[in-house]
Amino acid sequence: MSPSQILFADLIGEQTRAEIFATVLTAGPISRTQLAQRLGLVPSSVTRALPLLLEHDYLRESEAPPHGRGRPQKMLQVNPDKHIVVGIKIGPAQVSGVVTDMAANVLARAETPISDCTPDTALSAAASLTRDLLARAPQAADRVLGVGVGVSGHVDSPAGICRYSALLDWTKVDVAGPLSEATGLRVVVNNDVNTLVVAERWFGEGRGIDSFAVVTVGPGIGCGLLLGGALYSGASGMAGELGHLPMDPTGPMCSCGKRGCLEALAGDRAVLRHLQDGGVDCTRITDAIDLARGESTAARTVARAAFHEMGVALGRGLAGMCNLLNLEKIILAGEGAVAYDLFGPALNDTLAALAYSDAARDCHIHVDPVTHDLWARGAACLVIRDAVRAPSA
Repeated sequence: MSPSQILFADLIGEQTRAEIFATVLTAGPISRTQLAQRLGLVPSSVTRALPLLLEHDYLRESEAPPHGRGRPQKMLQVNPDKHIVVGIKIGPAQVSGVVTDMAANVLARAETPISDCTPDTALSAAASLTRDLLARAPQAADRVLGVGVGVSGHVDSPAGICRYSALLDWTKVDVAGPLSEATGLRVVVNNDVNTLVVAERWFGEGRGIDSFAVVTVGPGIGCGLLLGGALYSGASGMAGELGHLPMDPTGPMCSCGKRGCLEALAGDRAVLRHLQDGGVDCTRITDAIDLARGESTAARTVARAAFHEMGVALGRGLAGMCNLLNLEKIILAGEGAVAYDLFGPALNDTLAALAYSDAARDCHIHVDPVTHDLWARGAACLVIRDAVRAPSA
């Protein structure tokens, strides 16, 4: 590690400073009084912990105009330029990446197609992309804290291993080890949807909310959960596999090898299969969306029915999740969320019809279509969370 990285580890290694830094990062600008109240500390504890963070420019204090009479209030905020992090998203056809500052603002971005998604090919592309991205950042060697990687499927985050990914066809793949060896950097790995949960909790639609889910639609159906203010991963990192919820024992085969999963009923392939069954030759989901939004034709009718069925299946899945967890919000994301105008009405009708008591009314649906940029940005948040030793997501 560089001298600045060692200093950061030493500063954040002390629990109170770690909690202060994480809170200012996610809730700032914030006053000392507000900070103490949020952390349940006496103001003197905050005062004792701040000098080193201010002295080394990890935190900065500025004056905010007073509300009404009185003196200006000093507000704390993180210096986002102190360090940089890399975020990588590994998909079946490409690897995308970003460099961000400590506030997850994207400073550089890049992506590279891959001929196949075997571990050797994907991890080699990820290492090369990491080096290319860091070459664009000033003084990267002294400032970079590490690399965050998001992959689909069952991920053992502490071990840095993808235990199983149907989308990538991976089983027991060490992600962190080879990538760390190739780059010389600390690598943090998690399920790709979990990376979005962290990003939304800290910097997006989940800020200030203690129970929400991010549900992604597209080639697969993904889900990440924040419960009680913390990312919920389950006993072995497999929580949130909403896409493999068994819905129809006589339904179509899923990518996981089982029949009738939600993903098999609501993923991209389900929409395209519906079109093929209706006599419409369509092999790309973008073309299916265009057909459904196009002029009134027989093909348009079939396409709109396909998205309706997708919405019904998703509504059933979300109703089960709301009944079980009583969530405050569901953030609907992923590349497929751009078609919400087509499947959203059926989703909401089904959710309202099947949710128990007030479960549907308690839960707000927010649509946030995800680009490859945001996937990688979410992965970068893994490093930030790990670096500041945040007690929760």
